[in-house]
Amino acid sequence: MNPYASQGSLATTGPTAAAGSAPVRLWASNAEREQVENLADLFAIIVTVDRLEKQYIRDNISPAEYTPACTKLIAQFKTALNLVHDQVPSVEAFIKEYGLNCPLAVNRLLKIGVPATVEHSNPTREAGNSAKSVAETVQHFITLMDSVKLGMVAVDQLHPLLSDLMSSMNNIPREFDGKAKIKSWLITLNQMKASDMLSEDQARQLHFDLESAHTEFYRSLQ
Repeated sequence: MNPYASQGSLATTGPTAAAGSAPVRLWASNAEREQVENLADLFAIIVTVDRLEKQYIRDNISPAEYTPACTKLIAQFKTALNLVHDQVPSVEAFIKEYGLNCPLAVNRLLKIGVPATVEHSNPTREAGNSAKSVAETVQHFITLMDSVKLGMVAVDQLHPLLSDLMSSMNNIPREFDGKAKIKSWLITLNQMKASDMLSEDQARQLHFDLESAHTEFYRSLQ
């Protein structure tokens, strides 16, 4: 049963079809109605993210407008997905089933998991903030490495810390190899469930990569 008439909208505004057509019930109970509405929410979020990405690429919105909007949509996507996980075992299959063409949303939501402004450096940052950004980056490194040491290896514990670290590093107009490692871990965690835990080997590798990136970061400042 396809609950959508077009991208981002439900087939009807009520439990039956529009006046003048044969009644078509989309739900037989409040529980079924909630399921349909949850699917509609997921559908709308995916479409909105794709459009937001296009507007950002075309420079129609500023990074200051894009970043909080994208961050909010990513969080809403994860929440919506949790509500329909029994009905939507695969987001890619969901997108295909309802005929969506949204490669930018797929990349942002399913692969990267953070806004483009966090994923990539922003060279327009003013140098006057570099000292503060360096201090914040060092603190994020220490917090993340300590968290891994203490056994905080659940995805929903690590992903926000990695996102904060990546965002802080991007405030500094310097490039070093460690950034690629952090980005790779962000992508890895984004493709896992929030409740998933890193294995002992993964946690050890993450800590090693963080220490290496931390050292490279210091060297880049010299």
